[in-house]
Amino acid sequence: MPRTRLAPSPTGALHLGNVRTFLVNWAMARQGGWEVVLRIEDLDGPRIKEQAARGVIDTLAWLGIDWDDGPHYQTADLAPYHAALDRLAKRGEIYPCRCSRSQIAEDAASAPHGDQHELRYTGRCRPASPAPLDGWSPADGAAWRLRVPEGKQHFVDQFCGPQSLSTDQTVGDFLVSTKAGTPSYQLAVVVDDARQGVDQIVRGDDLLTSTPRQELLYERLELGPPPTWTHLPLVVGPDGRRLAKRHGDTRVDSYRQEGVRPERVVGLIASWSGLAMREELSVAEFAAAFDLARLPRDRVTFTAEDDAWLLEQSS
Repeated sequence: MPRTRLAPSPTGALHLGNVRTFLVNWAMARQGGWEVVLRIEDLDGPRIKEQAARGVIDTLAWLGIDWDDGPHYQTADLAPYHAALDRLAKRGEIYPCRCSRSQIAEDAASAPHGDQHELRYTGRCRPASPAPLDGWSPADGAAWRLRVPEGKQHFVDQFCGPQSLSTDQTVGDFLVSTKAGTPSYQLAVVVDDARQGVDQIVRGDDLLTSTPRQELLYERLELGPPPTWTHLPLVVGPDGRRLAKRHGDTRVDSYRQEGVRPERVVGLIASWSGLAMREELSVAEFAAAFDLARLPRDRVTFTAEDDAWLLEQSS
């Protein structure tokens, strides 16, 4: 049976942009007969907030979004990530990097390419040829990077269509483990998706450029075919940037505290997702009516009018 996952990171409460992606993902799963795994991605230690995971789970349940397996917490068992790193090290696919952030920034400033959100690593610590090691170790204070090949990688996204991206030119050799010994996001999600049987990934299009990195890890770890990818347009503020605190309080819990019903939140998201009428809906009604082919191609802008509509019927 196909499987997808809802994978929130407990760095704070869910906002309307997060929930739109999760709701569309959930609707596609219920339409397609996929199982849903709930995974709490809590490896980003400094940004993880106490009790945030419990709040995220409660918000999803309040909306009516359910799951078939989990919740699973990444920090509950680091052994699978360490085993993957060990395998990559023994095959010479990764190498230790002791560059400071200022060194990486200095090198990136003179590089001709780069991702708008990440500094491109130009290979200061990269060995001239692959160097198989006895294994991976977090004890020496080095970060670890994956050797990235030159050239473009190709994949087909179910919403965005054929893609041709160069990881080498956007971010270069990317992190698979931090100097603190924490598995990187890119490594952890690949290991988790493979071992949890997830083969349908639905997420925001801000992660589109992560896909070649993750497909490369599937190949290097010999995990079999990568998942099917579906990247959705983000919800943004009036300034065109991804919805965040700078755009005011768009947390679903805040609307809940104001007396907004879950059906009203779902109704707003439905109006952003190709359903013509703006009306209150249950998640089951949303799933019955949702059609990926009708989802707008442009990013959604959250406006003051949206906020007013949510609060209109609160009690």
